[in-house]
Amino acid sequence: MRSLDARDEKERLRAKREDEKRRRDATITQQGLDKVFDGNWHGNAGQFLLRWYTHSTHHQRLLLATQDGIVLAAPPRRVSVGREKHMEIVARLPTTEATLIDPFSGELETRMLLIRFQDGSWLRVETEDLRSDLHMYALRQSLPDN
Repeated sequence: MRSLDARDEKERLRAKREDEKRRRDATITQQGLDKVFDGNWHGNAGQFLLRWYTHSTHHQRLLLATQDGIVLAAPPRRVSVGREKHMEIVARLPTTEATLIDPFSGELETRMLLIRFQDGSWLRVETEDLRSDLHMYALRQSLPDN
């Protein structure tokens, strides 16, 4: 339908999208969320990150959120053909240790989620989709009655 909009309307929508992206990027930078983790190597997130590659050197992880916590799976090797078929569980983080959160509580549409550890340290993860099922899970978990 947008292809039928007038040029002025298309320009207005493009400017609005660019403004939202600038605002989102500025907020991310301002809150320090443009980094992989909070920067404290002695915190739980830093220690977890140091162990991250001892399980698998592959850069991608499959993250699964459950009622009991967070499960991370990865291929056993850096280069793996059909890696989805060969994923192995490399870490389990019970809810007593870490939770999955949307750092913007759904206000900004991003691919970013945080694994927030009990000591307040965090590790940033990126989803493949905006507003993924993981985002919806994190938002449901943060509701007051949960």
